[in-house]
Amino acid sequence: MSLATDLSLAFIVIGVLMLLLEMSQPGSFLIVPATVLLVLGGIGLIFPDILLTIWSPIIAVIILIPTTLLTIKFYQKLAPPTPPETTVATSLIGKEGVVEVEVVPGSLKGKVRIANVIWSATSTAPIPVGKRVRVIQSEGVHVTVEEI
Repeated sequence: MSLATDLSLAFIVIGVLMLLLEMSQPGSFLIVPATVLLVLGGIGLIFPDILLTIWSPIIAVIILIPTTLLTIKFYQKLAPPTPPETTVATSLIGKEGVVEVEVVPGSLKGKVRIANVIWSATSTAPIPVGKRVRVIQSEGVHVTVEEI
């Protein structure tokens, strides 16, 4: 066998192994180089003279770009991006809750429960325990609330 044929078979074997690894651990993004190696290996078996010329890397790039784009789209459909599951300060503004410990102006000793999480709170006027409140400002783990 010639060097081009050996190289083509090596590309195919490595490509198949990469596809198997991708199937066992999806999301490792091995499908792109695996596809490039499989196509180059196939081309090398059909046209062995091309594999050892300047056309080989050009063909690889031509295969690489659409394969990468298609793979990204496939994985986005498979697992669409979701908003973060952690609560950030700005996501609390407008949320409603209940006062757990009296909220006093100028103090962060007040506590409010918002979506089953207790937050330190302050306000512009005293708010007694049990009253419903709305977050008007949030900074770090502290919120400023107003009575509803």
